Amino acid sequence: MLFNLTVTMKKIIVAILIVVSCISFITITSSDDGPVFVPPARQRTGNADSGYHYIVAGDYVNSGIPFNLYGLGFKKEKQDILGRTGQAAEVRYDFNVVNANNGESVVVPNCFQCHAEWFDGKLILGLGNSTGDFTRTKNLKAYGKLLMTYLKFSPKKYEAAREAMIVARTIGDQFYTEIAGLNPADRLTALLVSHRDPNTLAWNEKPSVELPKEVIPSDVPAWWLLKKKNAMFYNGFGRGDFGKFLMGSSLLTTNDTIHAKNVDAHMPDVLSYIYSIQPPKYPGPIDEPLAQQGKIIFENNCSSCHGTYGSDNQYPNLLIPEWMIGTDSLLNQSNYQYSDMIDWYNKSWFSKGDHPAQLTPFNGYIAPPLDGVWITAPYFHNGSVPTIEAVLNSKLRPTYWTRDFVGGTPSGDSTKYDYENLGWKFEEADKPGNKYIYNTTLPGYGNYGHTFGDQLSDADRKAVIEYLKTL
Repeated sequence: MLFNLTVTMKKIIVAILIVVSCISFITITSSDDGPVFVPPARQRTGNADSGYHYIVAGDYVNSGIPFNLYGLGFKKEKQDILGRTGQAAEVRYDFNVVNANNGESVVVPNCFQCHAEWFDGKLILGLGNSTGDFTRTKNLKAYGKLLMTYLKFSPKKYEAAREAMIVARTIGDQFYTEIAGLNPADRLTALLVSHRDPNTLAWNEKPSVELPKEVIPSDVPAWWLLKKKNAMFYNGFGRGDFGKFLMGSSLLTTNDTIHAKNVDAHMPDVLSYIYSIQPPKYPGPIDEPLAQQGKIIFENNCSSCHGTYGSDNQYPNLLIPEWMIGTDSLLNQSNYQYSDMIDWYNKSWFSKGDHPAQLTPFNGYIAPPLDGVWITAPYFHNGSVPTIEAVLNSKLRPTYWTRDFVGGTPSGDSTKYDYENLGWKFEEADKPGNKYIYNTTLPGYGNYGHTFGDQLSDADRKAVIEYLKTL
């Protein structure tokens, strides 16, 4: 009986702790003519070191699993790679240990749940997590209910976990991906918004906005790209103050504007830290003459959307309309293109004050900068294309494919990396299967569109790939 309880609690704690901690938010802009320029907005900046410290120690999420229960789901860390001390040194890099409102120590997710990834035995902070398994969150609702029942025998711990568990039991079965390695952050944000009062941020059991049942996934972009961008998120709908969007994870447990203001005060530092992150350099040899040929081809064919690099570094900040880019449009269309949802954000606490944020959805996607693109596989906004070679040649894109998996999750082992074609080595499958086989026929998982590279010759594509290694 005790063994069964322990096993069950382990499943509960693992499921609850592995949740998204950095989330996105939400007039629709469209263009029948062509790309649309996104103008810059004034941003608040501060101290990068303080921003990093807040990410790895801050209480932006302030309700979670009591610290003494963490060990039921995870082993104590033998090496604290973030250099933390005390209880924080005992938890994984993507969790913080903070004091709940009643002083009880709780373990909560931090930003590195989504914005850090392993490569070549190193944790690359700022690289999007492409190995997380968010197929498991569909059980979060049941686990939240069970944990609340269990904790009622410990009133202080119950109170410390209460806010997080209320969220889990209310929406825990409504944000998950069909395939491991993808992220349901947009869906989670929409759910949190729909249950919170726009002015007080208090939690409401009944949602004010009815959302569609489909969960449309995304691939987490690299943080170091943000310094070049005038708008946040794949369709560039995050306008105005970036700090207001960065603090979105606090909606997991924030129940009033007092806590929201405290979190917001740290956002200039957090943004400065994000701006300070540089992409890792390509570690292998580069054929410099071929790369120079590729630069010319790139600038003649790709730079008008993705920018130029080097001494003449310029990024155009262009939104590419859906009809032109042709990629899977369901992420752009989902969750936020509903008048009630847009109205919620644009009249909420987040849109007020001297550094407001606004949501301006667009029928299409922003063409991202390509700094460090070699390490950011898989590609497209939904991670549907495993290599840059296949991005540049749509005929090579597999319908069903899987990359190397170790221990039930995708491997970050760099020996499985395709340094020639830039991306993760993969195996093509002849039919859909379990959650480890990417299925591009699912809604929102499509790998079509962006066929601009098809016009290039094989030699030209090889040269472009060599050039991209230098970015």
